[in-house]
Amino acid sequence: MNDGSHGVLQGYEVNRHTMSILPHIYEGRPVSKVIEETEEFIVLMKPLQIVERSCFYYGTSFRGRREGTYKIIGISYKAPIAIEPSNMIYLFPTLSPKKSLCAWISHPHVQDHKPVAGNKTDVIFVNKTNIELPISHRSFKNQLHRTAQLQTKLTDRIDNNNRKMAFLLTPEKKNGRKSSHSYIMEDKSKHD
Repeated sequence: MNDGSHGVLQGYEVNRHTMSILPHIYEGRPVSKVIEETEEFIVLMKPLQIVERSCFYYGTSFRGRREGTYKIIGISYKAPIAIEPSNMIYLFPTLSPKKSLCAWISHPHVQDHKPVAGNKTDVIFVNKTNIELPISHRSFKNQLHRTAQLQTKLTDRIDNNNRKMAFLLTPEKKNGRKSSHSYIMEDKSKHD
């Protein structure tokens, strides 16, 4: 992967093109290198700050997303995060998010991975670029699996809700005519 960047940004929100958020040192301070499908940026925020900001951008909090992950798949340590499930934006940390060397990887962009000497992992993205991460291959596979589990369960829930809504909104036939379902709340005060 090209070590250069195409710009320095003050802030950034994760989107469907984000492949990874890597810890980086820029002008002597810890920041992030964000790698998208076709561009790289230096962002003057730490990786966890970008993830937290992105959660807020999509209307929730990092803490809320972590708690949701725990409720759905029972994972609290190095928990994957559903930044925005309807757009398939799922990230997982390579270490504890509070550690300065923690990187965040976008699950949908990972095509392949392989172990590298020195307890590292080479990650190949769907656009055929790659990065080498200081994480054991076993740990990387575990994080990938956890994120897939979270994604599957959330997708199932979204699909079930969509089916319920489609059922409620689908006209049903009565006496050969179509009629729509309607639900009317009664005013209790009329019956008291």
